[in-house]
Amino acid sequence: MIGSPQVRAVIFNRPPSTPPAASPARTLCAAFRLRKSNIEHRTSKVSAGFTLLEILLVLALLSLLASVLIGGSAALLSQKTPSLDEVFWKVAQEARHTALQTSRDVHLRFDPKEKAFILDDGLAPRSFPVSSSGPGDVSVDFLSTQKTGGTMLLGGTIVETQPLPTGVTFYDDGTCTPFRVQFRADGGAHILAIDPWTCAAILEPEKKS
Repeated sequence: MIGSPQVRAVIFNRPPSTPPAASPARTLCAAFRLRKSNIEHRTSKVSAGFTLLEILLVLALLSLLASVLIGGSAALLSQKTPSLDEVFWKVAQEARHTALQTSRDVHLRFDPKEKAFILDDGLAPRSFPVSSSGPGDVSVDFLSTQKTGGTMLLGGTIVETQPLPTGVTFYDDGTCTPFRVQFRADGGAHILAIDPWTCAAILEPEKKS
């Protein structure tokens, strides 16, 4: 009988049953799946790392390209064609510097055909062209310090018509011919007086209103 002490002793004193041993094929499949899972996990981590690195490299290249384009655009916008006055002062400084360095007189004139300043130190003449938007719209005349007559009305502006025939000279002591320079461009004209001792512009006193 089940309720008898002998039966209960047999039932309750029975050793626990052990699970059946796994087959070698099942064990091998489990190990293969675990290894495959680990490999996929590592591969995903490596792929994510390379993707982040590529994104950083692309951002760096875009930043570099943007800086180059912005800098180039700013440089292009800041560049402008030098005015007639600016070209003259550049050539005048070059003529004075050459005369001081070589101890030779340097002659300066303007060629209306070439529309260029011609600097001649006695060895090799150099040409400094000026910008021009059309034929006959740029002219430079070197004038005497004294008005000798010969004026005309040009585009509503009175200009002098008796320039110095041979231009002006810069000497080896840093001085130059006493002269005035008359610029004509785009229908307008203006005159600058040059100090022969410093070869700089003479500042005119302000007109009182």
